[in-house]
Amino acid sequence: MKRAFALLTVPALAIALTACGNDEGSTGQPAPSHSMPGHSASPGGAQAGPHNGQDVMFAQMMIPHHRQAVEMAGLAATRASSAQVKALAADIKKAQEPEIQQLSAWLKGWGSPVPSPGTTGMGGMHHGGMDGMDGMMSEKDMKELEAAKGGAFDKAFLEMMIEHHEGAVAMARTEESAGRFPPAKQLAGKIISSQTAEIARMRTLLKQ
Repeated sequence: MKRAFALLTVPALAIALTACGNDEGSTGQPAPSHSMPGHSASPGGAQAGPHNGQDVMFAQMMIPHHRQAVEMAGLAATRASSAQVKALAADIKKAQEPEIQQLSAWLKGWGSPVPSPGTTGMGGMHHGGMDGMDGMMSEKDMKELEAAKGGAFDKAFLEMMIEHHEGAVAMARTEESAGRFPPAKQLAGKIISSQTAEIARMRTLLKQ
């Protein structure tokens, strides 16, 4: 009986091992492993890496914040009278548009929603009711800025963008202290440095 049982067990074991081996696919190569949470691959092949809820919040809030800054800066090309204001606005667009793309890529890599363009600026809902607490302009503010021209636009743009930048710096400081994803914390440091310098630049322009 023992011999008969052994003869039956060996073929059964071989079949089981063969079935397990089918996970490798028809090529004989190992099947792709599933990414663990916090380690998803982001677009472009870069690993998203370990992150936390603060990193996600930072990206989801900074995207509409940046979009509104870009929208405001876009108005300067045809409404500003100061060449310095126009140059500042162009610098803001140049810096923040790539950051929007980077933040969006991280969110996609983490499997988190990317805010739609409708969540920014004129006519859009503001993320988490951000008005007044992070420098986001209201719909009324944006309409007033759009209607202004010349020196009146320059003054309104500078005053609004200073408030807007101060909000971004506050958000970035929170990311630096509470975030986990190193590239996001590095971007936060860059935002603090660059936008603090731009705030000083805008205050100087207001005095002229």
